Amino acid sequence: MSDEPLLVQRQDAVAIVSNNDAPLNRMTLQYMDRLEEVVADLTADDSVRAVVFTAEGLENFSVGMNLKQLPEGIERMGSADAVFDQRLRVISAIENMGKPSIATLFGYCLGGGLELPLGCHFRLAAEEGAQIGLPELDLGAVPAWGGSARLSHCVGRDQALDMILRAKKISGPEALRIGLVHEVWPLAELKDRALALAHELAAQPSQAVRGMLEVIVGCESRSLDELLAAERAAIHSNRGTADAQEGMRAFLEKRKPVFNQG
Repeated sequence: MSDEPLLVQRQDAVAIVSNNDAPLNRMTLQYMDRLEEVVADLTADDSVRAVVFTAEGLENFSVGMNLKQLPEGIERMGSADAVFDQRLRVISAIENMGKPSIATLFGYCLGGGLELPLGCHFRLAAEEGAQIGLPELDLGAVPAWGGSARLSHCVGRDQALDMILRAKKISGPEALRIGLVHEVWPLAELKDRALALAHELAAQPSQAVRGMLEVIVGCESRSLDELLAAERAAIHSNRGTADAQEGMRAFLEKRKPVFNQG
């Protein structure tokens, strides 16, 4: 088994980023350092058009930060704020990488193990065995990687208060019910379904996808006029592209378009 903190694989235009600390898949200092590098590389690589964030094994997506490493992180980075800022920076980079990201939630998805998926554009959960939550209050602490803000945007104020203040751990089906995840699948099928979704998204016209991500990500904090302006910018950047021409030709010829060929 590799001692790398995370593993990166490629399937055509899809990258798979996997935490390599099974069975707990803690988000160690080494994992976050490497993840920051990997996300920057994948963002810059135009041949990557979708990314799956997962973890080795089938026990747990992640129990979150390795709290025993916090003193080491403070010593290395200078403060606890600097440690948390790196995690906020990485999750924001995933959210704004300009290509769809998908997280697989199974087993424990706690603390950072939920905060990172909240920065992804799609979340798929296991039908059985998942325990998803931000239980920091049970430790006398609070979410520190943007979890309270992103969870509130995702599921609304009332559900976020219910989960956070009661330190609840919810199942995959419950997460689907409140809108925290997009789909649930049997654990044995979960990673394959995430890959299938990634390939589906990677086959979409990349410039149009990027434009829509720029409009929709962060829409909660922008006015309607700002969103309409962003949409118009997406129209202009997409107009005349090879994919736009291919889409129109395929429509007229009554066939399925083939995008991202040029």
